[in-house]
Amino acid sequence: MLRPVRVAIVGAGPAGIYAADALLKSPAAVTPGVSIDLFERMPAPFGLIRYGVAPDHPRIKGIVTALHQVLDKPQVRLFGNVDYPNDISLDDLRTFYDAVIFSTGATADRALDIPGSDLDGSYGAADFVSWYDGHPDVPRSWPLDAEKVAVLGVGNVALDVARILAKTADELLSTEIPPNVHEGLKANKALEVHVFGRRGPAQAKFSPMELRELDHSPNIEVIVNPEDIDYDDGSIATRRGNKQADMVAKTLENWAIRDVGERPHKLFLHFFESPAEILGEDGKVVGLRTERTALDGTGNVKGTGTFKDWDVSAVYRAVGYLSDELPKLPWDVASGTVPDQGGRVIEETGEHLRSTYVTGWIRRGPVGLIGHTKGDANETVASLLDDHANGRLHTPASPAPEDVDAFLGERNVRFTTWEGWYRLDAAEKALGEPQGRERVKIVEREEMLDASGA
Repeated sequence: MLRPVRVAIVGAGPAGIYAADALLKSPAAVTPGVSIDLFERMPAPFGLIRYGVAPDHPRIKGIVTALHQVLDKPQVRLFGNVDYPNDISLDDLRTFYDAVIFSTGATADRALDIPGSDLDGSYGAADFVSWYDGHPDVPRSWPLDAEKVAVLGVGNVALDVARILAKTADELLSTEIPPNVHEGLKANKALEVHVFGRRGPAQAKFSPMELRELDHSPNIEVIVNPEDIDYDDGSIATRRGNKQADMVAKTLENWAIRDVGERPHKLFLHFFESPAEILGEDGKVVGLRTERTALDGTGNVKGTGTFKDWDVSAVYRAVGYLSDELPKLPWDVASGTVPDQGGRVIEETGEHLRSTYVTGWIRRGPVGLIGHTKGDANETVASLLDDHANGRLHTPASPAPEDVDAFLGERNVRFTTWEGWYRLDAAEKALGEPQGRERVKIVEREEMLDASGA
C-alpha cells in the first residue's frame, strides 16, 4: 500500500512554509500524497515576519494571512519550540522522514571589519531588531541614551532601525510592541539619526515604499545633502534598467532640494561616506570616522583620502545578516550558506547529501524580499520530488506521524502545535483589546508556551 511522502521542514518562517505550499500543490500531493511536519525553534511560527519585520509595518505582516492558509491544511503539522540539533538531530529526522528541507534563515549580524566595532555603544542591527520585535532570547532592555546615532548600511534593515530610533514611543504604541519595548523607547534620547552608505543614491538597496515611509512620521525630518546626489554612467544605467532604483533616486532627489522643516527628530541620509573607524574613549563610542568616496564610472566607488569625524555616541551596524552553521551539513564560511545544486545539499565530494535539501536564506544568503523565497521553494521541492520519482530518497524506519510525537515526548520536549498558535494568537489579541490595539506581543518563552497550551 502506498503511503504519503513524509517531509520534515526545519524552520517555520516564510521560506519553510512556501516549501510546504509547493509540496501541497505538487502532483505528489494527490498520489501518493504528502505529509509535512514543520519544526521551529521558537514557540510561534512565521520566523522573520514575527521577529524581523518592524512592528510599524503591518502591511508586510499581512503576509501571515497567506501563510495561515498553508498551515491550516490537514497534511501539515507544526512542532514549535523544537530546536535543531539539540531536540532533534539529522539522524533522528531521517528515522521519521523520506526527506528533510532546511529553511532556517539568518539571525546574526554580519561582521563589519573596521576598528572600534567592539566598543560599548557599537551594536549589531539584528540584535536591536530582535529586541524591539520582542524576541524571547534577547535582553528585555536596550540602552537608548545616545542623542546622536549612526546607522551603517543602506538596506531596508538600516531604514527600519533608523525609523524606530527616530520615532517616538507613543507613535509605536498602536503596534504590537510589548510593554518592555514601549518603556525602553520612551527613554530614547535620540534626536539625530545619521544613516551612512559608501556608494551613491542609485546603489541604495532601499525599497521605494520603505524609503517614502520615513517621511510619513510627524516627528521625523528627513534630510539629504544635495552634494550627495551624483550619478556616473554606471549609475544612470542602473536607473534605466531598474525601476525600483530609479524610484529611490527620485525620492532622494526631491528630499535634497526641499527646505528643512521643523519636525523635532532629524534623520540624515548620507551617501559617498565609507565607514573607516568607530571612534572610542574609555571603551565607549564617541564618534564615527568616514572616508569620502567618489564614483568611478561603473557605479562603484573609490576612496578620495578625505576623512570626516561625526559626533555620535552610538553606532548600529546594518551591513547584512548571517546564518548560523547547521551541524551535520556542509558549510560555506564565506557566504554563510549550505552549498547546494537546485536545492540539493552538496557535500565537499560533489555528491548530493541524500534526502537533504535547503531553501531560502540558508541556501542563497540573506538577500531579497520575503516573497523572493517562493521561487527557491519551488525549485527545491521540484528537486526533492524528482529524487522521489526516481527512487533516490532513503526509506525511513518509522514513517508513522505519531512516532514523532512519541519521540519528542520521550525527550521531554515541550512543543507547541498549530492549534497552540491559535491559542497564543487569541491571548495576544486579548492583551491588546483593552487598549484598542490589534495585539500585544507576548515576549517570555514560558508565557508563550503556557498560552499555547504546550
